[in-house]
Amino acid sequence: MSNIQINKTHHLNVNIDHFATLREARKGSEPDVLQGALSAIRAGAKGIVCHLREDRRHIQDRDIFIIKENVNAKFDLEMANTKEMINIALKLKPDLVTIVPEKREELTTEGGLNIFGNKQSLTELTKIMHDNGIEVSFFLEPNIDHINYAVEIGIDMVELHTGNYANLFGLLGEVDEFNKINQSIDLLKSLKLQIAVGHGLNYQNISKLAKNQNIDEFSIGHSIVSKSLFVGIAQATKEMLYLIANPVNK
Repeated sequence: MSNIQINKTHHLNVNIDHFATLREARKGSEPDVLQGALSAIRAGAKGIVCHLREDRRHIQDRDIFIIKENVNAKFDLEMANTKEMINIALKLKPDLVTIVPEKREELTTEGGLNIFGNKQSLTELTKIMHDNGIEVSFFLEPNIDHINYAVEIGIDMVELHTGNYANLFGLLGEVDEFNKINQSIDLLKSLKLQIAVGHGLNYQNISKLAKNQNIDEFSIGHSIVSKSLFVGIAQATKEMLYLIANPVNK
């Protein structure tokens, strides 16, 4: 896999949260989150994703500032729509903020953003970020009504939640979820919004989505970090890039 022909329409952004999860298990300094980010970029990833959670269960404030200062690549800060996170983002100045729902008790983000009833606050957030040169993405369910409602706010990108597709991969219901994603991608393309997909994507279920040339970015973390325990982050990143560039028939 040394001569990977990367599909130029697809970028891979690696979420490195779970390097920090392992580090925080002992509240020490290993593994080094910055080195994980740098290794993923050297291996061909185009960006780094971090989710700074309210409870700081993995990524810490110092991590995002160190990464922003030392990694020459796109930086996507996943965050909740709260005053605390908005203030941190304005200090950090990431390239992109992805607004996600967040509950303390959840193990991982469980679904798309609830935009109904929150239009005013989300519009204000989007304006603040744009005024400071930061692009805005919403993490949404692959749902036509949600997308049409969100586009009125003036965002730059939508990241489609692929968790349901991932959970149903190989099972009854997978085709329906896959079709919802493709229909949402078609709509986003017609609206001229940037398109990302993420959550639950791994080395088995990535190929079907990678065949869609309208996807701009894949945001993948847990499966890459998990594989890196056996092969290293560079090789894990390269193998994912290979599958994105050369999707197999599944």
